[in-house]
Amino acid sequence: MPVEDSFEKSPAISADAEGAWVRREGALAGLRVLDLTRILSGPFASMVLADLGADVIKIEDTRGGDDTRRWGPPFQGDDAAYFHAVNRNKRSLAIDLKTEVGLDIVLRLATSADVVLVNFRPGTAERLGLGYPQLSQRNPRIVYGSVSGFGQTGPESRRAGYDAIAQAMSGVMGITGPADGEPVRFGVAGADLGAGMWATIGVLAALRSRDETGQGQHVDISLLDGQMSWLTYAAQNYFASGERPRRYGSAHPNIVPYQSFPTESGEIMVAVGNDSLWRRFAPVVGLGHLVDDPRYATNPDRVARRDELLPLIAEAFLGRPSTEWAALLEEAGVPAGPVHEVDEALAQEQVLAREMVVDLPHSDLGTVRTLGSPLKLTGTPTTLRTASPTYGEHTRELLTAMGLGEPDIDALAERGVVR
Repeated sequence: MPVEDSFEKSPAISADAEGAWVRREGALAGLRVLDLTRILSGPFASMVLADLGADVIKIEDTRGGDDTRRWGPPFQGDDAAYFHAVNRNKRSLAIDLKTEVGLDIVLRLATSADVVLVNFRPGTAERLGLGYPQLSQRNPRIVYGSVSGFGQTGPESRRAGYDAIAQAMSGVMGITGPADGEPVRFGVAGADLGAGMWATIGVLAALRSRDETGQGQHVDISLLDGQMSWLTYAAQNYFASGERPRRYGSAHPNIVPYQSFPTESGEIMVAVGNDSLWRRFAPVVGLGHLVDDPRYATNPDRVARRDELLPLIAEAFLGRPSTEWAALLEEAGVPAGPVHEVDEALAQEQVLAREMVVDLPHSDLGTVRTLGSPLKLTGTPTTLRTASPTYGEHTRELLTAMGLGEPDIDALAERGVVR
């Protein structure tokens, strides 16, 4: 059956009805991304690229597709809410890479792609013929982003990578949690999401370089590296002092007061980041007599005496509910905010005004409510076009664009090569 080596991509620049040349929506319009990732880190990266206008083709196997389609309850339609969270704006092609014809189709897609994303364990893509050395021979302009637990080099590169393991091994978990409690992981998968963000940054940088040189490159991202980079001042504090960083709960090791406090109703987070803010903060909470106390006059003083100062602040906050404290502190110019549960956070006027909650069209469900994009570009804004695809939703559409006729596609489906 004939399959074209590539198929035409939608141009980034096209003529409108009046003949004027205009740019399609999105900074990455005209770019094609072949997404061979699953679960969270890779799909998060490819979703960001899709939001920026890229055409993302999500490759899924014929044995159930992305695992997260079944990571529920809760479900929205046939797919778990988890899957809907990171797969909007994509097209799904369900195909068996273990068959010769299936692999050939994906290789041909890679030839026409600008970006290929994978999050296989190192060595797997190469065994399939989908590694950077093989694809760059076919397409020297390819930008190849790989996300793995430990990276493509080093003595532990072949280990499987998991979010919680990266958080634990990086030291991030060791400094997260209550001071007198056990280490805890982030409430979301910080290592996976962080790696996805680093992958996006790396891919964009490689595309910029390709604009200059015409040559693609391999962007090698690891969960462990990403978490190590997040240590920032915690690592630098250790380099400077030789003292092992410890857990402070919601507090900050270098700033006091900078933490949450229980109130009459709920909790309030305050960020008194300098001495000027301290002089505004103390009178609001009834501790104005401490403003000029030499024991607490500067941040180093307050850090040194945190154990005696913090109980005084904590007692003061018990007199009002969080919402009242937040209003009073805001009026005084002191950064503060109530500690919200997820449902409260999603209902905030500011969040809704910034379009961080959106309803997107879905082929089976009508619409799916999901989070918006935090990227606000004035000239080439992000475009949230569709909710996540159903399993194999675009298989026939994509194969037709590659030159396969209806009988050929039906034959592949009957053989289980595609879904």
